[in-house]
Amino acid sequence: MIPGGLTWRRCAGFVAIGFLILVAIALVVFRGDILKEGLDPKVPFQTYTPPPAPDYRTPSAWALRGARGPEAGPAAVFFVHSTTYDGGRDWNGPIGERRGERWLKEVVLPNYAGPFARAGVVSAPRYRQGSLYTRLTLREDAREARAFAYGDVATAFEVWLTRNPTGPLVLAGAEQGGELLERLVRERVATDAALRSRVVAVYLMDVVAAADSLSPAMPACSRREQMGCIVGWSPVSEGNDGAARRRLNRALVWDGRGRLVTLDGRPALCVNPVTGSTDTAPVAARGQRGATNATGLEWGARPALIAREVSTQCRDGLLRHSDPKLESFRTTGSWVDRRKARPYNLFYGDIEADVQARLALWTATHPA
Repeated sequence: MIPGGLTWRRCAGFVAIGFLILVAIALVVFRGDILKEGLDPKVPFQTYTPPPAPDYRTPSAWALRGARGPEAGPAAVFFVHSTTYDGGRDWNGPIGERRGERWLKEVVLPNYAGPFARAGVVSAPRYRQGSLYTRLTLREDAREARAFAYGDVATAFEVWLTRNPTGPLVLAGAEQGGELLERLVRERVATDAALRSRVVAVYLMDVVAAADSLSPAMPACSRREQMGCIVGWSPVSEGNDGAARRRLNRALVWDGRGRLVTLDGRPALCVNPVTGSTDTAPVAARGQRGATNATGLEWGARPALIAREVSTQCRDGLLRHSDPKLESFRTTGSWVDRRKARPYNLFYGDIEADVQARLALWTATHPA
């Protein structure tokens, strides 16, 4: 016996329970770091062998290839999808990776490519995207992996252009795809007057871009009655100031040499998708045209839209919005899923209306 009437066995039991409690607390506190570590390829990017390149002349290289919905208009839409590959073994995701492919088809395309289905035929290349891990660290390896993905998107764009040699063009990208598209627009589209004249608008959804890096030839959209301009925003809920600071502090943007660098206090682009303008005045929820959770819908099926769900304001380079009330607009899923683009679109109806308005203007000023 030991003092107090406790046996050594009971003391050992209490110690073991205390140890397990400490382990449980540590797992809760450091869970994100542990899971993030598991996504690290643990090989320098300089010695890494990327997955085989897609052949954009073949249908398998495209998640959508000239997909036409029931109300498709005259435009050709080039859509670059968001991050779908978690990481672990590769810095850059292999084409057709099973889990990423399911996320792409079930979540990304219906929620983020869907708003453009009524504008025309939609094409979305698969590409060797930077893994989710590359977006959770500022390491140079991760920056190089994200820059590597640009080559695929640029190649896909050229193939897409040969298939769409005339007529109006709409360019859109979400999260990582939007970042790659922003560089493509600045380096390839803005410098080609003939190509630039065909662009109805560019949509950079869930993207932090440096406002001062946009080409004067393709500026931010200052009003909805404007063509050949950029509608871009990065959304953060109104009450989450910590997330807003982290978003800007950890943002990486393209410099003039095609490298990813920190924003470093430069103003970020914010065009409010509800107004289609750079106006920074608060916009009440009654102005919003429709949020939706389109996850799981087949291509071409238009989701039900819920109007007046959130108020918005462009502030300090971010699109601040009120929290949606419905359960379908709550981010759920695994730890990695919650770090991807949201599995719903608060501005689906607003984007749809915006592209329709700009396309009507383009058509009116470019008679056949």
